[in-house]
Amino acid sequence: MDIMANTLLAIGASPAMVHAEEEVEEFVTLASALLINIGTLSTPWIRSMHRAAAKAQELGKPWVLDPVGAGATSLRTNTATDLVVSYKPTVIRGNPSEIMALAKSICKGLDLQPSDGAQKGVDSSQSSDHALGPAKALAKECCCVVVVTGEHDFVTDGSSVITVSNGHPILTKITAAGCTLTAVLAAFVSLGDPTDVTHVIKSCACALSIFGIAAELAVEDPIAKGPGSVRMRMLDTYGRFNAQTLLEREKISFPS
Repeated sequence: MDIMANTLLAIGASPAMVHAEEEVEEFVTLASALLINIGTLSTPWIRSMHRAAAKAQELGKPWVLDPVGAGATSLRTNTATDLVVSYKPTVIRGNPSEIMALAKSICKGLDLQPSDGAQKGVDSSQSSDHALGPAKALAKECCCVVVVTGEHDFVTDGSSVITVSNGHPILTKITAAGCTLTAVLAAFVSLGDPTDVTHVIKSCACALSIFGIAAELAVEDPIAKGPGSVRMRMLDTYGRFNAQTLLEREKISFPS
């Protein structure tokens, strides 16, 4: 929660980390977008997630799901599946194993092997290229945008695919890097109409690129010596980010 909140503040968003059943609906009413991250699960928190997603759906507000560890345990897979099926997220962002596990759970008839979607704890055991087909199937089945992140990141609405290649391998050594990225996606998606698929997929692509560029700049900083210092230097990079930085460094491939 700490690094997610600090990153949101650094990019100009205003975060609130909320999980009490008694107030989640009020906060969704106030918020521009909802992010549900299932990284920490308990029965009361799951009830709060359902209440928050239902409120976002009722109000027509964008909401983003991070299915952390889906495929690792039945509780995580079932919780993510229930949220997707019941409340139709605007965006699902996960690593390859998480996306494949969700696709296997939701998309009936999808041809996946028993090991597909297997997790190493909450880390992926698959490549993003391997997960692209299931990601497209999941997006089409759920009428949402799916973002699968890895060596290359993919954004798909089930038919078109945008590829983003910014980033650095050191991100795999930083706890909550993926969770933080999902928070940035939610902030970007909140800036427009969540029913406009073009806005949603382009917002996700830009968020992926900016997050990846921040990692690249942090690694290039001579003060950065490893995952711990890169984590902090990433926060510093957002303050000196501008349109020119994005234009010079973005690696976004739109469909031809």
